Amino acid sequence: MRQLELLAPARNKDIGIAAIDCGADAVYMAGPSFGARQAAGNSIEDIRELCSHAHRFGARIFITVNTIVYDSELGSVWELMKQVQDAGADALIVQDLGVMKMASRGYGGEPGLDIPIHASTQCSVRDSERALWFKSLGCSRIVLEREMSLGRIREISTAFGSEIEFFVHGALCVCYSGECYLSEHIAGRSANRGACVQACRSKYDLVDGEGKVLARNKSLLSLKDYRLLDRLEDLADAGVSSFKIEGRLKNMSYVRNVVREYALALDGLVAKHPDRYCRAAFGKVSKGFTPQADKTFNRGYTSLYIDGSRGRWASLEAAKSMGEEVGTIASVSRDGRSLVLRLAKGVGLANGDGFSFVDRSGEVVGFRGDVCSGARINTGRAIKGAEPGLTVFRNLDATFEKELDRQTCIREISVSLEAGISYDGEYFRLEVSALSEDGRRCSASASTSDKADNKERSLKTIMDQLSKGSGIYRFNFSTPVAGTDGPLPFFTASCLNSLRRELAEQLDRMGCNSRPIATKGRWEPSGHVGPEGSRDKALFNENIANALAEEVCREGGASSSEPAYELTHQSGAVLMRSRYCIRYELGLCPVRQGARKTGALFLMNNGRRLALDFDCSSCEMLVRKA
Repeated sequence: MRQLELLAPARNKDIGIAAIDCGADAVYMAGPSFGARQAAGNSIEDIRELCSHAHRFGARIFITVNTIVYDSELGSVWELMKQVQDAGADALIVQDLGVMKMASRGYGGEPGLDIPIHASTQCSVRDSERALWFKSLGCSRIVLEREMSLGRIREISTAFGSEIEFFVHGALCVCYSGECYLSEHIAGRSANRGACVQACRSKYDLVDGEGKVLARNKSLLSLKDYRLLDRLEDLADAGVSSFKIEGRLKNMSYVRNVVREYALALDGLVAKHPDRYCRAAFGKVSKGFTPQADKTFNRGYTSLYIDGSRGRWASLEAAKSMGEEVGTIASVSRDGRSLVLRLAKGVGLANGDGFSFVDRSGEVVGFRGDVCSGARINTGRAIKGAEPGLTVFRNLDATFEKELDRQTCIREISVSLEAGISYDGEYFRLEVSALSEDGRRCSASASTSDKADNKERSLKTIMDQLSKGSGIYRFNFSTPVAGTDGPLPFFTASCLNSLRRELAEQLDRMGCNSRPIATKGRWEPSGHVGPEGSRDKALFNENIANALAEEVCREGGASSSEPAYELTHQSGAVLMRSRYCIRYELGLCPVRQGARKTGALFLMNNGRRLALDFDCSSCEMLVRKA
């Protein structure tokens, strides 16, 4: 039976705990440094506390150490990885080849770590050969590129033979992960060092070689968000075992909402195929809210290349979250502080709702509705650009946010009880045995000389008081209480509650029995395969930033290697390679859409020009220095 893991992001410990409570089987987050999101670092003590909470349910915590690392930083990374392992983390997510070698082979005379290594999505794994190369580097799991078809996922999974992780929800990089140097080129801030300025979310003009503007002030490199909620069964069938949600910079409500929606979907998949799949962690979530992913941040949704075919993937008008359409502007007050909408059917507004619209110049305008009454929105300031006829969206639903805050999810481990009553003529003895869903067994007993006046009521009291929750455990009887033919005892509610708490304490002391996972991989590099299928040379795209990484390439058979772009800023370098294509998005593709050839194309932004190349044989777009 294959485990299905819902893997949630966490910016901090509290969000990680909330993700576990809402049904995540695992959480990924950064440590104090060397995570690919500089604004999402966490202390070792916070990691330790999150691990402690997650492990109570057999859930796992993965720590991102997924930046490229310079020679002067290797010692610091080594110390960090040892601390993370000591804190109880269950795996490291790694991009840098030198870091992989340290984790597997050791550093500074110390032996390698015992913690499993996962090849980060920045490793650009999109074919079987490359997957097997990272397996030879000791990676027990690979995180695939997002721009994949189900067929390619199945091929890689069959060849790799171990854990496959795949993104199913959240923001999309326009390029292949780990192969974007646009931020470094424009602002000197490297995406591979966790400092991306998100240049892909900026607006650009598309111009041809003669300077003619083909598209003006559009978010030409900004993709919609990924959403594969209705494709989880297809992905599982293709070999995916970990379903990953993007969002280590997202807030608490986003993570709770999206995790709950996907947790329910995975529960449904397991229930449909109980002989094939099980969830990777334990515990059932009760109470809480009804998830609605459309209510939280999104740029619109796409399934990208999952079916192996092209579509319109970009959010050209706005790279921000517009939210749900609520109506159009009917009128604007003279001072611009009040709007009246023609509301869409079934839409109601609430005080504190957040709204947005695109003005006539193409800019996104956002505002808060301080007081909403019927179709009227009153604000504390004039709303610039508001005009009758413009479509208004709600990107913050105050009512839903309040529901998220009020309706807390409760996750509990199911515990099956069996009980028997014996009587020696003077004392009654109640023996209770417990079996948790993860296989822990314990027992407890209580004695009394008090005889019950009412046998039926006595038995009901015993079963009712023991069939309750205690801590993270939910107790229920699996069989009728034995030994009820003769006289029955009278136990006080406090005595029975104490018995139930004793069982919970025993279970806590034993610790949850986590489901088995892939063991730490073996280090045996051979047959190096670069990001473009090269067996004899590691290109700069391999992000080789330290001597250990270069050693890895040579051990794998590479005859030469070049340093990372961040170290050299190679002239003529490809700044971005992408499955997404601007020509196709705008209906200008000569191959698939029969459009007339446009000649050279460039992106323009504030006087800066980027050249576009089109590799039609691979159906890919390249962004280069102009």
